[in-house]
Amino acid sequence: MRQSNSYIIIYSAVLTIVCGGLLALAAEGLKDKQQANIELEQKKNILSTVMELKEGDNIEEIYNKRVKAFVIDFQGNVKEGMLAKDVAVASEYKKPREERLLPIYEFRSDSGKIEFVSLPVYGYGLWNNIWGYVALTADLNTIQGVKFQHAGETPGLGARIESDGTVQGRYKGKKVFENGEVVSVVMQKGEGKDYSNDAHSVDGMSGATLTGKGVNNMLKDYFACYKNYLTKNQTASN
Repeated sequence: MRQSNSYIIIYSAVLTIVCGGLLALAAEGLKDKQQANIELEQKKNILSTVMELKEGDNIEEIYNKRVKAFVIDFQGNVKEGMLAKDVAVASEYKKPREERLLPIYEFRSDSGKIEFVSLPVYGYGLWNNIWGYVALTADLNTIQGVKFQHAGETPGLGARIESDGTVQGRYKGKKVFENGEVVSVVMQKGEGKDYSNDAHSVDGMSGATLTGKGVNNMLKDYFACYKNYLTKNQTASN
């Protein structure tokens, strides 16, 4: 039996509304779980800048025991009442440096002594946004580790910034400051040179010069954002 056009249109509209409603309910029901997974992944990335995580490690337990998170402004002052997890670094990146809210993640020993500080960074690579965390040792100058991620860099080329064993490992031990000024760490053009004696340079990535420049700009930008906090606390610890 052939149905009228009106019947087909009404049937399609009802089906669309019902399916849309079910999808909306499912999304709302899973919202809390999705947010929890996002926060867990963030904590894992922060921890990975200072330690080697093993399969089965309780991320929440380690994070809650070791990390003190808070928010500062450009001047290095703590923003009371604000939670680091509520700061959208991607949105803050669009603001002038002086207006950004900046999360800080301090790693403390059992005695409460600061051992490392992990700082979120954000920028733009060749094709899309790049981001991550840079951890400094207690001197607030020496890099302990980095965790970089990307939205769309070229596989096998710029996407290598996510490589823990090669590209990211090159930053360990490098210095942010020289004579009290931010010098940052610069990924050089080309690959295969030894920069072990250069405190502010790391080997590059073949075929990914523009992604490397994006990483360099990201680090320089955010080290400048965190400079006041870092220098204040360097002075306080001396």
